[in-house]
Amino acid sequence: MTDADLGAALPLPVPSAEMQERLARRRSAPAQALTAPGPTRSEIERILLLGARTPDHGKLFPWRFVIMGERARGELAEALRPLAARQADPGKAAKVLFKLTAPPVTILVLSVPVAGHKVPVWEQHLSAGAVCMNIEHAANALGYAASWITDWYSYDPDALALYDVRAGEQVAGFIHIGTPAEPSLERPRPDVARLTTWRD
Repeated sequence: MTDADLGAALPLPVPSAEMQERLARRRSAPAQALTAPGPTRSEIERILLLGARTPDHGKLFPWRFVIMGERARGELAEALRPLAARQADPGKAAKVLFKLTAPPVTILVLSVPVAGHKVPVWEQHLSAGAVCMNIEHAANALGYAASWITDWYSYDPDALALYDVRAGEQVAGFIHIGTPAEPSLERPRPDVARLTTWRD
């Protein structure tokens, strides 16, 4: 988008059976089952461009991205191992680090709320979450599978310092992207009718 595009009328929505089918079958892939090939640099840039077209009350863009390749994630996993040993379940904490090293590409999405703004911080965090979901959809549209996870190292203060999470920021998610080694299996889905109230 350029400055010349600002204010231009966008196309009206039209029915899309293909998009409905994709949404009906949307399924996160296990991070540890994601293999090469992963998206190229230009594809990642496209994924971010599409992902950033998200609801954002106040046009604050309260998020940022860190692209993590194989070397960066390998180094991070090694640095996290000593921290895993002090978690409540050290064995499990160490085991989930494989999720970091298996996929070809990871996009770390950080929620970066603007403090003191009239837009509540909660809404800014929701915008970061919406970006994560958009990134998953964009990756799928380019023919890849994705896995949006957090795990313990998204909350441990010493872990956060390893990948430069700044004061006031929070991890919205590690979005792992690649090619699934095997088809994902369908999982239980909610009974939407039980969760819905209609008020005329």
